Amino acid sequence: MCENLRENNRPPLVIIAGPTASGKSAAAVELSKRYSGSVISADSMQVYRGMDIGSAKITRDEMQGIPHYLIDILDPTDEWNVVRFQKEAKAALSDIYAKGRLPFLCGGTGFYIQSLLYDINFTEIREDTSYREELQRIAEREGPKVLHERLRLVDPASADAIPEGNVKRVIRALEYAKESGEKISSHNETEKARSAAYDALYFVLTMERARLYARINERVDRMVREGLVEEVARLKAAGLSASSVSMQGLGYKQILQYLDGTWTLEEAIEEIKIQTRHFAKRQLTWFRREEKRNSSLVWIDKDAFRDTGEMLARMEEKIREHYHI
Repeated sequence: MCENLRENNRPPLVIIAGPTASGKSAAAVELSKRYSGSVISADSMQVYRGMDIGSAKITRDEMQGIPHYLIDILDPTDEWNVVRFQKEAKAALSDIYAKGRLPFLCGGTGFYIQSLLYDINFTEIREDTSYREELQRIAEREGPKVLHERLRLVDPASADAIPEGNVKRVIRALEYAKESGEKISSHNETEKARSAAYDALYFVLTMERARLYARINERVDRMVREGLVEEVARLKAAGLSASSVSMQGLGYKQILQYLDGTWTLEEAIEEIKIQTRHFAKRQLTWFRREEKRNSSLVWIDKDAFRDTGEMLARMEEKIREHYHI
């Protein structure tokens, strides 16, 4: 099927993006069933085995037999970043194309999607784990604000673009500056001029803000009922801590603070809800910026449809139009 859809030597790629709790995974599965598709996860947490509840990981039953890639491929002690994501996602695409299936890239991590869609060139720099560990210790001991202020001194543009609380990205930017002698923001601006490497149809699911926030709150409550605290306690007992890359995810770091006695459970739960709502807002801002760059981006406002079936029919229509099938 994919060979028939290839345009200008660019292979097809359907992207289903959007903020957390917007229903991306279910939409990707349903459309994959209709178009002989396979799903690649563009998520920073679902790669980890044993981190199921806090990552809102799709279950085997929910996959409905559709092949999924980049889920449950790492242990929580392993490091996952955009460079590794891009490498693994390209390998997944090769496998999907070889099987004649249509790939659906599904997730809310905009930078991961961008890295694959535009085949961003991540300049290799020497691995310096000692420097990274030093920065992680500073963040733990003195707080993320100290690291963010350090980044502002060497790369003000990156400091403006990266939230203070995103310690992982702050550390990467500081590493890049130290090892390359350049600003990662300048490198990123150069990469933004790239054309898409794939013939992509880029869906972004959205809905009225109050409804989205209500879904987020309900999801967090459901995670707690399903055993989020127990999941984090098990990971902590296995030796993971706040400095572990895998434990930087929303939900995990807040519950760790509860287990460490910093917050009550009620305070931790409320903080998860607040930070997840803030994260959803940042995701929407990212996709609005992407819209200015990518003419194939299609907003799917779930409030504009009577039900999910009508929404999926609209997405099917767009797929047929785009790929002439």
